[in-house]
Amino acid sequence: MARKETAADAANAGRLKQIALTYKMTRKADKTIGLVLGAVGIGTLGVFLAIGFLIGHPVYLGILGLLLGVLATAIVFGRRAERAAFGQMEGQPGAAAAVLDNIGRGWTTTPAVAMNRSQDVVHRAVGKAGIVLVAEGNPNRVKTLLAAEKKKMNRIVADVPVHDVIVGTGEGQVELKKLRTTMLKLPRVLTGPQVTTTNDRLRAMGDLMSNMPLPKGPIPGRGPGGRSPRMPRG
Repeated sequence: MARKETAADAANAGRLKQIALTYKMTRKADKTIGLVLGAVGIGTLGVFLAIGFLIGHPVYLGILGLLLGVLATAIVFGRRAERAAFGQMEGQPGAAAAVLDNIGRGWTTTPAVAMNRSQDVVHRAVGKAGIVLVAEGNPNRVKTLLAAEKKKMNRIVADVPVHDVIVGTGEGQVELKKLRTTMLKLPRVLTGPQVTTTNDRLRAMGDLMSNMPLPKGPIPGRGPGGRSPRMPRG
């Protein structure tokens, strides 16, 4: 019994520590977070107390207002913390992949299915909306990556719709903080078994590519040290 209580206490302490760290992180990007949370909690409690005095049940409505005030404060805190996190992640390599990893149930994500030397990258997510290719990097360069990846998808799973999204703040792009919402709004056209089949086909293709035998020794056409020899200029 004592061991269970110790484990529960440790879990609660861990949650409180996580909340504190999240608050500190949020406060760095949102200086007014403390005032906003205080106003939401006290305001909600004050409204219910006022109603309670008007109808003659201040204790009952005071308790209800306290509970709803805590709930409202938690909701506002969560949203502002998420906004602050997105603000810090914006423009960072791999930020889109982090969002895709937390998109929710029903989606299977594969980061960095395509990449170029400039570190522009395309991630893939598969769900009931079909296949979504999410690119981050230079808008002009990632269009080439997306086109090549869409062509590959059409060869492997021609019967599955393929959507493409470029993460950014420019015209025709999707902001990082809106990526999850944008994907969840896509129409659902596949059933659960179809999603599973699509994932299996893509996984099989990935395994096939990774298991292809590579020639031993130096790569043909490359000089010492693995570097390609320079072609003579005409």
